[in-house]
Amino acid sequence: MSDNVQDQVIAIIAEQAMLEVEDVSLTASLADLGIDSLGLVESIFAIEEAFDIQVPFNANEPEKSDFDISSVAAIVAAVEGLVKAQS
Repeated sequence: MSDNVQDQVIAIIAEQAMLEVEDVSLTASLADLGIDSLGLVESIFAIEEAFDIQVPFNANEPEKSDFDISSVAAIVAAVEGLVKAQS
């Protein structure tokens, strides 16, 4: 499951950043990839739709969110946790 979640999250982020999948590294932050706040919100929506989960993220107060967006790896780990909690 882990690889599949990682691959899907990276594909979603790459699409939002208009990058190739291989250009998205796990250590990159969304800012590194050129994703702004609107792109972040669109990425969250796409992740929710792809995995049929609710992401605990408030776009108005991202610093108060339980969803770690500090790096691509953090986002993958958070999505894996939400997917696991749902099953």
